Amino acid sequence: MPSDAAIGIFDSGIGGLSVLEHVRSLLPNENLVYVSDRAHLPYGEKDKDYILHRSRVITQFLISQNVKAVVIACNTATAAAVKDLRETYRLPIIGMEPGVKPAISLSKSGMVGVLATHGTLNSHKFKALLQQHADGSEIIICPCHGWVEAIERNGHDHQTTRQIVSQQLQPILERGVDTLVLGCTHYPFVKQMIADEAGAGISIIDTGPAVAKQLQRQLSAHDLLTEEAKPGREAFWCSAPPEQTQKRIERLLKVPVQVQLLPELD
Repeated sequence: MPSDAAIGIFDSGIGGLSVLEHVRSLLPNENLVYVSDRAHLPYGEKDKDYILHRSRVITQFLISQNVKAVVIACNTATAAAVKDLRETYRLPIIGMEPGVKPAISLSKSGMVGVLATHGTLNSHKFKALLQQHADGSEIIICPCHGWVEAIERNGHDHQTTRQIVSQQLQPILERGVDTLVLGCTHYPFVKQMIADEAGAGISIIDTGPAVAKQLQRQLSAHDLLTEEAKPGREAFWCSAPPEQTQKRIERLLKVPVQVQLLPELD
């Protein structure tokens, strides 16, 4: 595999762009291929087999694009599919998981709130994460119903999105948490909304930077870091008609992009 091959990144929608931005910041010379599976949004309300199937389809597409590594920029898809994908494909595959461990280390009260989708919170992977790290701390979960759809539909700075975030955040804030974990890659785009609602003294954990560093470590270990000195390129694909996705990506990244329609690979 040539070192100038691209890195593949995928999510159910535009949330994984929060991870792409961290990857681009840390690895500015790498080429990136991003897949938004918006025709099958949201993953968080679908069963494991469905998500596993879509993850396989997208990974196969990315491999057809000659990527050298795959980042599953979705906590729900990681919980459902990362083990299977690593056993099936012979390239580095980096997943996501809610930052429970760093949140517990940071919390002074031992009260940690986890914001995530139903699919992530009910996965065996998340339950194992709690068993491993939560001893002595109280983990309060918030299944954030409708957050992904609101961010996708209305954007990250819309009043309707703010109302949904505010209504669902209040109950766990009233429990006395001092640390919040962003357990979905869409949620960093409403991090300021969350911070405004939570107020001073509440820490917010985003695992995107840690995923970018893990990707860098994996590429280095496999001698796959690019030797190019010029800025890397991005290519964007979407399983839904790409016009709306293109507008949303341009609004978030603040640069013009071209989004192509993902071919049917089932």
